[in-house]
Amino acid sequence: MNRATEVIGRELRAVGVTARNAVRGPGRERDLMVQSLKASVAALLAWTVAKLWLEDPMALMAPWAALVLVQATVYGSLLRAAQQCAAICVGTLLASAAQAVTGDELAAMAVCLPPLMLLAQWSRFGDQGNYAATTAVFTLATGAVSAQAAGHRVGQAVLGAVIGVAVNALVLPPVHLRDVRDNLVGLAAEAGAVLRRVAGDLTRAEWDDSAAARWSRATDRLERRLEGLRSARGWSDESLRLAPDRLRRLRRIPPNVPSAEEDERWARVTGQVVALTRALSVAADADRSPLPPDGAALERYAGMLEVLGLACEAESRRLASGPVGATRSDLRRKEARAASGPRAPEGPAASPEPDPEPDPEPSEERLTELHAGLREHLREHAARNPSQAAVLGALLLHAENIWADTALGARRE
Repeated sequence: MNRATEVIGRELRAVGVTARNAVRGPGRERDLMVQSLKASVAALLAWTVAKLWLEDPMALMAPWAALVLVQATVYGSLLRAAQQCAAICVGTLLASAAQAVTGDELAAMAVCLPPLMLLAQWSRFGDQGNYAATTAVFTLATGAVSAQAAGHRVGQAVLGAVIGVAVNALVLPPVHLRDVRDNLVGLAAEAGAVLRRVAGDLTRAEWDDSAAARWSRATDRLERRLEGLRSARGWSDESLRLAPDRLRRLRRIPPNVPSAEEDERWARVTGQVVALTRALSVAADADRSPLPPDGAALERYAGMLEVLGLACEAESRRLASGPVGATRSDLRRKEARAASGPRAPEGPAASPEPDPEPDPEPSEERLTELHAGLREHLREHAARNPSQAAVLGALLLHAENIWADTALGARRE
């Protein structure tokens, strides 16, 4: 009983947090709330048109089609409208033909449902294929099976599809731009957290099977973050596919998103972090043949991971607060302008405001120093024990690859 109460309480708190976020400001929660309200409005509008204006005694298909066709993107609404109308037409025609041949509802269902369920798996129908079978059931259940009834049912579906697509396209059209940035911010922060967690474990000499299991769980979360970013990129591209500039301005959303180059860069960082933790896990296994590096080398390596983790977290903050489309090339241009000297002030100088407590920043000099020391350790290991040198070399290579893909790496180029 206590367990059930705890679960229910946790879910209620989560619902409360979601509701507060939806009211507080723009975000995923508000987007979902808007889409839900739009779907409801589309269904009510379709019902009103079909029932009151067209005086349809069974105004079912129109609100049903309108409800399910308020999709996450305008392009998705159009695509699924075409798929659903095709599925409804096939289901209606096949059910009507089966009823005309057999003269019995049960026999007609036995004849038409198996091929319709197979047809639902056809990729051309997407996730709308099941509507062919459900439409056939509705057609046979109503008992009105004729050419006029079939045409009427298809017309209702087309009416609902038109209303659903129109509402989705004209009323706050969904444009998924924030999701890409939010997922990039989360991925960069998560990568930094994993690197700093590994660095902390190495510094405390907590390098064993339990530490390897913690690293594995952390990298699993990191890879899920990457999948979330790729999914968000797909939604963003699809949402802009048929959204003209006029409709985007209605929502006052910036017209640009972080470039796909940023996705690839953080995908590379994620891959190197995963490979790094796996290499450390193998070296921590006493039953495996490679020997881990000595303590001094590990201490320097932990320091290098700490600085790289800070670099990832700094980039996460930059992505959260800087220009949406900023890349490492933008950073290089900004630093080049800064190196050319300060500009003369234009107009009266504003009184400086006190800065908040700064977050820890990565030190390029510290990273260069640690890297040079590790290369010296690598030469010593190669002369003394080739297996240790192989492990340290692999670890150092992964760290260098992460370094190359951070803003600190941009300064080295």
